[in-house]
Amino acid sequence: MIKRALNVTREGDFAQWYQTVITEADMAEESGVRGCMVIRPWGYGIWERIQRLLDDRIKATGHDNCYFPLFIPLSYFEKEAEHVDGFAKEMAVVTHHRLIQKDGRLVPDPEAKLEEPLVVRPTSETVIGAAFSRWVQSWRDLPVLINQWANVVRWEMRTRMFLRTAEFLWQEGHTAHASIEEAREETMKMLEVYRSFAEECVAMPVIAGEKPENERFPGAVSTYSIEAMMQDGKALQAGTSHFLGTTFSSAQDIKFQNANGELELAQTTSWGMSTRMIGGLIMTHGDDDGLRVPPRVAPWQIVIVPMLRDNDEDVALVEYCKGVQAELAKLYAFGEPVRALLDLKSVKAATKRWGWVKKGAPIVIEVGGRDMAGGNLSVIRRDRLYREDGKLDSAVVAKGDFVAGAVASLEEVQQSLFDQANARMQANIRRDVTEFAELQTFFEQGGKFPGWLEVSWSKPSGAALDKVVERLKALKLTFRNVPTDAAAATGTCIFTGEPAVERILVAKSY
Repeated sequence: MIKRALNVTREGDFAQWYQTVITEADMAEESGVRGCMVIRPWGYGIWERIQRLLDDRIKATGHDNCYFPLFIPLSYFEKEAEHVDGFAKEMAVVTHHRLIQKDGRLVPDPEAKLEEPLVVRPTSETVIGAAFSRWVQSWRDLPVLINQWANVVRWEMRTRMFLRTAEFLWQEGHTAHASIEEAREETMKMLEVYRSFAEECVAMPVIAGEKPENERFPGAVSTYSIEAMMQDGKALQAGTSHFLGTTFSSAQDIKFQNANGELELAQTTSWGMSTRMIGGLIMTHGDDDGLRVPPRVAPWQIVIVPMLRDNDEDVALVEYCKGVQAELAKLYAFGEPVRALLDLKSVKAATKRWGWVKKGAPIVIEVGGRDMAGGNLSVIRRDRLYREDGKLDSAVVAKGDFVAGAVASLEEVQQSLFDQANARMQANIRRDVTEFAELQTFFEQGGKFPGWLEVSWSKPSGAALDKVVERLKALKLTFRNVPTDAAAATGTCIFTGEPAVERILVAKSY
């Protein structure tokens, strides 16, 4: 039996395992405010890597970063009924601008009530739309392509770190275009940015596709998503891209004079990815020893742990390790300098080793006196922690050989994590279910982690769709998306019996 680093397993209690990974990997902790978290350096370091890599891709597609206010006048939301209805239950509202002492307590000053309540930003379509209405006058002003990195607040009733919090960090892109075709092209372009980023940087396989009518962003004409499969078989929406048409340009009066001198409403889009991606990373790659971080988003890709003994040998050992760190720092992996950390904390080497294993550092190097004497390193790769006999896979490698192969090793870890997750996802999507009773059996009796179904459906709308959604809701299921690369639909709809027109994913979800 392998003795694992965590005291709870994925199979035994997945929800508790998830929380334990966050705690043991020093990712985040409670803040004292319900639904808000303190993101610790290792967790925030991962977010900084996500932010850096995704920001580069966003800018490469022609977008500029900007910033808009945290507080949005309530009247901005009231201009777009569907949008305000979609977010009304989640809005945090500021009504006063001053506190006073009363009976020994701080309370809002009745004399300091705001003339108009301010909503703490749940998303920025309305306030950015108001700005676009000032910026856009002529077809020459289009397209407008902007992005902002910010925090948002949605007053969630049931919270879970990184997955669903009252406050979270994200980027939100907003664009305005002269034509429907250009706006739709933008929507799909950013969906592909998200897909490629998730797979290439986070090593998280996803399925891109269009959301059904009932899952659209409030006010959107079309919503597209990337969906990732977690190790418990549930789906996680990891990023969304929305074609908004003229919904917000009409409400916010975003008009432009076209080349013929006529006034038109601009076509707009929005798209976003958040710290929820970190929750997805944990549940995609983590194991019963903790987190496993893909090298491209790891704050430290290689961690060097000298086995210090508090004796005269320590000075030479540290210098040996510094030499290794310096050699690694000269290397480039994935187009960037290799990030190597020398951990000199006054903690037992075994404790430090397992600390970094739980954090998920891609490669951990242990160096003792014997290693130094032989010019070697003891190397642990986080993607393959144990040998077949159950013992820790710590390979003794000549220092020169390790340095020469370090970049290739990091690339192998990145690919290995993706391949493991992709094999698991593909093995757990069934496409042969044709009857609703089969669907029900699959999710009720398909084991603890049943996976997803891709089924044919007739794309019902309105009341007919509502009935289908209610049937799924009773089974705690949701529609995820219609995969862009799905096979053509055949036969009849599994829900209505009508001729099928496309295939859609059904799953339990976060």
